[in-house]
Amino acid sequence: MEQIVQHLKQSRNVLVASHANPDGDAIGALIAMGAALELVGKTTTWFNESPIPAVYRFLPEVDRIVSHTDAVKTADTAVILDCGKLSRVGRIAESLKRIPMLINLDHHVTNDRFGDLNLIDTTACATAEIVYRLVKRLGVARPSPAIANAVYTGILTDTGSFRFSNTNQAAFAICEEMVNYGVDPSTVAQHVYGTYSMGRIKLLNLALDSIEISTNGKLSVMTLSRDMFEETQTKPEDVDGFIHYAQRIQDVKVAALIQENAINAVNGGGGRRFHVSLRSDGNVDVATIASAFGGGGHASAAGFNVDGSLAELKSRIIELAEQF
Repeated sequence: MEQIVQHLKQSRNVLVASHANPDGDAIGALIAMGAALELVGKTTTWFNESPIPAVYRFLPEVDRIVSHTDAVKTADTAVILDCGKLSRVGRIAESLKRIPMLINLDHHVTNDRFGDLNLIDTTACATAEIVYRLVKRLGVARPSPAIANAVYTGILTDTGSFRFSNTNQAAFAICEEMVNYGVDPSTVAQHVYGTYSMGRIKLLNLALDSIEISTNGKLSVMTLSRDMFEETQTKPEDVDGFIHYAQRIQDVKVAALIQENAINAVNGGGGRRFHVSLRSDGNVDVATIASAFGGGGHASAAGFNVDGSLAELKSRIIELAEQF
């Protein structure tokens, strides 16, 4: 960590980015890192190529996040957050390699250690926890409201409100500290868990109707097609949290959410491109499954992208249930 801290202190123009289709940790870590660097006098650009889910738009300074940027031409340092692979950043991934210093901060066991400097702590409850430690080491004595709310939200969401197995002592200690700096837990919870648009409710209804269970009852598959998004006038960012409904079905060990992307497969054939999220009850290592498809993540939460037909993809996933 010391080498990363020293380099960041010497940097002048920093591009901070997190993975496409961001969750609470990816957004929280991004805001906290960017805001902390600005507090110590750095020029920063905060990048995420995807729309920010509505439930996280309450976060202070979230409007600083841009989905298009030329900062790769001027940045002397890039900080990549919560990405097991550089490609997870999206379309600017290759151009990031031209930046003189690439720093990789993550907590996924499947991280491939890309970049010039990396800090991969698989014991951390969230990337936001790693960023919290960096903020301290950078000399930020008192986190701003943006930093405090971002760190709290990143940890809260990535631990499933302290329900998931990655919940550690630091999760509680850091969140308590953020509350002392002004974070209101009830306000955060109301935004993250308590407010849904009518379109999201309609989309959830379609998603629940799509659930299929493997013959042995140990795997559930939820599917979201482009037609469903069009019918409900919703966007991919409205899907946040849907997979947990499939995961909580009795006897299910692994839940899969298949989400059709808005673009055709690169090869131009009849197939489509899908993002598949996997969740485990703790008895199955879904990171290993995701890695076999070119993805990654945690033992209990992972994902991957794949091109093909929906029928073939479902068949391949349902066949996995025979291993459980």
